[in-house]
Amino acid sequence: MKKKSMIPGIIIIALVLFFIYAPILILAVYSFTDAANIGAAGSFSLENYAKLFTTEELRSMIIGTLALAVGSSVLSTLLGTTGAIGMFYSHKVLQKSARTVNQIPVVNADVVTGFSICILLVVFFGMSKDTFLPLVIGHMTLTTPFVYLSVLPKLQQMDPALYEAALDLGASPSYALRKVVLPEILPGVLSGFALAITLSLDDYFVATYTKPATFDTISTYVVNATKGSQTQIKTALWALSTVIFALVLLFALFQNARKNRNNARKEEQAA
Repeated sequence: MKKKSMIPGIIIIALVLFFIYAPILILAVYSFTDAANIGAAGSFSLENYAKLFTTEELRSMIIGTLALAVGSSVLSTLLGTTGAIGMFYSHKVLQKSARTVNQIPVVNADVVTGFSICILLVVFFGMSKDTFLPLVIGHMTLTTPFVYLSVLPKLQQMDPALYEAALDLGASPSYALRKVVLPEILPGVLSGFALAITLSLDDYFVATYTKPATFDTISTYVVNATKGSQTQIKTALWALSTVIFALVLLFALFQNARKNRNNARKEEQAA
């Protein structure tokens, strides 16, 4: 029996990767030039990166976005993790109901989520958009379901008798949770936290409807900047996009290296 050729599959994968990463690579190349537009001729320059880190407006926007992402992700991770643990040890009917409810924000359009949160918090409850509370709650609503989905598989892989065994041996519920359950699900918690940060940094619609008028995230700032005529700001955003892509790439490589190292360690212990 003849083996099927792998060349067509390799070509398709190569084309998909090309169309995904080619625009990013082109943007990265032009971030190191003094060109005013993509496609225009330019010479090598680090001016865009200098503007990125020396312009007060850009620095404030980046710091504010990172603070929002980290703060809301920490809260989402706590809420999503405790929710996943609670549902895992609950009755099966309650587990199915929780999974169904958790799917709604995942499949729902971000623009609907953002607009609904704005109506609920600002219009119905009368919260002021001058505070950051609607924005933080909006990002928690957006990211918590993904933390839940990241933690739940680790709970399902864990032996459910471990927690009960710890209780039988005299451990308190809180001690058993900290020393038995959390170490087992820690990779899922970290993955959920990283995913929450990524979603928060990427969000546009929820932030648009819930943020204070004087505050901008990276997404809202980029959209507003591309509508204007500030060429220097636009080219500095090329540098910002390149920095974000590089950080995400390094994080992905680190995660893969750590996973491979852990797998190798487990194989050595098994041998």
